[in-house]
Amino acid sequence: GRPGGPAGAPIGPRGLPLPGTPAALPQICAQEKIDEICVALPIEEHVKMLGIVEFASRECIDVHVVPDLLQFIALRARLEDLDGLPLISINDVPLRGFNAVLKRIVDVALSLVVIGVGAIPAIVIAILIKRSSPGPVFYRQERMGLDGKPFTVYKFRSMPVDAEDASGPIWARDDDPRATPIGRWLRRWDIDELPQFWNVLRGDMSIVGPRPERPFFVEQFKHRIPQYMLRHKVKAGITGWAQVNGWRGNTSLEKRIEFDLYYIENWSLTLDFKIMWLTLLRNRERLFHT
Repeated sequence: GRPGGPAGAPIGPRGLPLPGTPAALPQICAQEKIDEICVALPIEEHVKMLGIVEFASRECIDVHVVPDLLQFIALRARLEDLDGLPLISINDVPLRGFNAVLKRIVDVALSLVVIGVGAIPAIVIAILIKRSSPGPVFYRQERMGLDGKPFTVYKFRSMPVDAEDASGPIWARDDDPRATPIGRWLRRWDIDELPQFWNVLRGDMSIVGPRPERPFFVEQFKHRIPQYMLRHKVKAGITGWAQVNGWRGNTSLEKRIEFDLYYIENWSLTLDFKIMWLTLLRNRERLFHT
């Protein structure tokens, strides 16, 4: 049917007339040839919905409802059926079911290749780290991953063992003065992150996804930044959409979250490969501009 409404009715979004309130519905339908109505009521007025539906059923009018939930929906919403009961899944993500399996297959396959190819260079790096400063080759730290659950992340150690004993957790910087000489070199090329391919094999992380943070910072950010915890709807990644767009290290958290949520909502295997390729290009550019 055509968009209906009395002459002079106010115009709403997309040029559609707004005929009036629920109380005026019988009069409007008697005056106009209405075969469909669209109801957009705030949550506090949903008690009026039953009367509207009963009236529409008597008049053979189709009813469409616009849920007043937009303020809660940061990611995409999906309509589900629970034994005949319609449910709106808020903040649904594409990485479910077959998509999750497909992403996992790619993660495992590429991680095995990287670990195999990088085995000999890793031995050389381990020797350099041991000569640079006393302590273990690998640095272990608790991070927050999928569904806000903690896991242990692995890196090549780039700082002295006691670097945070006096200061406590400090936000990472590219020019961190605490880094050892070999550590600064590892960080410049992101080589310190390579052991995280082991995290990917274990299932803690994915190659592409939002970068994981420490519980200390997550506890602060989730109260300060709206929708921050939505980035935990997927596995954390070694690289991500925010990072390849320049939002890494000591940059705007809000912009980083914006790019993380874009990635989550618009995930595809093609986007993952694009991010991997851009990561390689970024490191190549840094190599030739050093």
